Amino acid sequence: MSKFTSRTIHKAFTAIEHTEGVGARVRRSIGIIGMFNFTPFVAFDHFYVSPNAGFPDHPHRGQETITYMLKGYMDHEDFTGSAGTLGPGDLQFMTAGRGIVHAEMPRVAPEDSSTSVAEGLQLWVDLPENLKNTEPRYRDLRKEEIPTITPNPKVQIKVISGISHGTESVKDLAYTPVWFFDVTIQPGGRVEQPLPLEFNAFVYILAGEVEVAGKVYPKYTNLFLGSEGDGVVVGVREDAQEAAQVAIIAGQRLEQPIIQHGPFVLSSRDQVIQALRDYDGRKNGFERARGWRSEIGRRMTRHDRS
Repeated sequence: MSKFTSRTIHKAFTAIEHTEGVGARVRRSIGIIGMFNFTPFVAFDHFYVSPNAGFPDHPHRGQETITYMLKGYMDHEDFTGSAGTLGPGDLQFMTAGRGIVHAEMPRVAPEDSSTSVAEGLQLWVDLPENLKNTEPRYRDLRKEEIPTITPNPKVQIKVISGISHGTESVKDLAYTPVWFFDVTIQPGGRVEQPLPLEFNAFVYILAGEVEVAGKVYPKYTNLFLGSEGDGVVVGVREDAQEAAQVAIIAGQRLEQPIIQHGPFVLSSRDQVIQALRDYDGRKNGFERARGWRSEIGRRMTRHDRS
């Protein structure tokens, strides 16, 4: 058996916190100056949303979003009539396609009132050009559906999407192929995660410190990997004070332009202009936005009046 070759680190930096939506705090490491996009990824946020903040009604076109809850609860609602709640460990895969308007707002659940801040990860994924006009859809993935494996006594992996150490996730979650693993590593632990050669990949550190390619990185660092190698090796030094948690995320490269304007992700400037006109005119995919307001978005109005 040939030796496992780890990808090199192409770029690494700490995600800086800023405000997004209405009062939400995010650490964004894709979709900023320095890493505008990383095909197929258009944005990547580590978010914290308090009860009086959130993401009220807003449109999307041309991309998919993947939302992974770490703590707390988030409600979602859109103009197709879809609505629901994500709790800790749950995910939502949303395809905006030709157009959708939705809201994402935190919920203080009575059964878990100690958790008032909703924390999670959200990834924006570009759609292939031939699927940008597809109908919008949702797929919620509950934590009970996610396989959890222990490839060695010091490593636990939640296989959200993709294949890890012979364990495969639920299939057909998104149109653009994406692998997503939530990995916890104890001091002295180490894991080799194979990745498809045609995928771009990054490692985001949620907690603790990890060692990659002989260098130690702190939490909130995003490590963007080079394109050559069998995958990535992530470890935690024996003398570390705590376990580390990382998200290993990879997606199939799309050989197409990415032209983004706010929530619209398309392949040309003309398509972006058309999206703006369609949303303003409530047409070509945005017809159901005419006169529609989400119920959960009204919470923001009530907070403003209080």
